[in-house]
Amino acid sequence: MARLPILAIVPPVIFLGLAGLFYAGMQREDPDGLPSAFVGREAPQLSVLALGDLEGVTDADIDADGVKLVNFWASWCAPCRVEHPNLEALAEEEGVPIYGINYKDDPDNALNFLDELGNPYAGTAQDASGRTARDWGVYGVPETFVVDGEGRVLARVAGPVTQRTLERTILPALAEARGD
Repeated sequence: MARLPILAIVPPVIFLGLAGLFYAGMQREDPDGLPSAFVGREAPQLSVLALGDLEGVTDADIDADGVKLVNFWASWCAPCRVEHPNLEALAEEEGVPIYGINYKDDPDNALNFLDELGNPYAGTAQDASGRTARDWGVYGVPETFVVDGEGRVLARVAGPVTQRTLERTILPALAEARGD
């Protein structure tokens, strides 16, 4: 009887190992979600500049009492345009302050974006170098963080704020922070 060479067994074993790893990785609660090292930790410090003559954003705003959102956005970002009405509705209906950090954008374009679509932000700043976004662990814009009254990150939404992310992530985090 012919013996199977050892090299003939190696590819199927490697395939089964990789398939097992893939299966284990897909067992997360939200396989589309990107993990954040900041959830449950203090929000990183800001290194931002004023955006035009708009009310700015400071570390004191992020650490202030009450729950708030920090939204990283850009005028050149199509998903940012899509999420904008949801941010406006959230600010108006929930009364939650939203602080906008404009990411690597031309200030004139950012101001025109807000003039065209409206400004849902309690404060707005520009992160021209992207340093603050990097410090916050932002993968890309838009990205939104829910921050409590002690400056701790409660939740993160990577991608646009949609009705689904409002219902599944943001509103539950707001309710938890408010003690509802």
